[in-house]
Amino acid sequence: YTEMSFTNILIHAVWATKNRKNYLSSENKKILCNHICENAITKNIHIINVNGYQNHLHCFISMSSNQNIATIMNLIKGESSFWANKNLKFPERFGWQDDYYAVSVSQRHFNLINEYH
Repeated sequence: YTEMSFTNILIHAVWATKNRKNYLSSENKKILCNHICENAITKNIHIINVNGYQNHLHCFISMSSNQNIATIMNLIKGESSFWANKNLKFPERFGWQDDYYAVSVSQRHFNLINEYH
């Protein structure tokens, strides 16, 4: 008998640009979402999908047992706003609102949430 830990914690998170400004043009959004995914890998954050609109992003995350949502969101939002200000063009300083929305997703709703992104 071998013990084996298994976790499958699916999170749908949403966060908005500072003051809900429409900073995320199609091109900026695509570049930023790609960067968020690439950077998340280096932090052992498993992003299933990320996308959004001009003033907010939706992110589908598979969380491991040693992670918590506050740390994940802090790492994603903090690093991505810093990176965006260095690498993308905005009319003024880019940033995310402090708050975010996060909810757990059941396995049976995986496809529904994944397709939403």
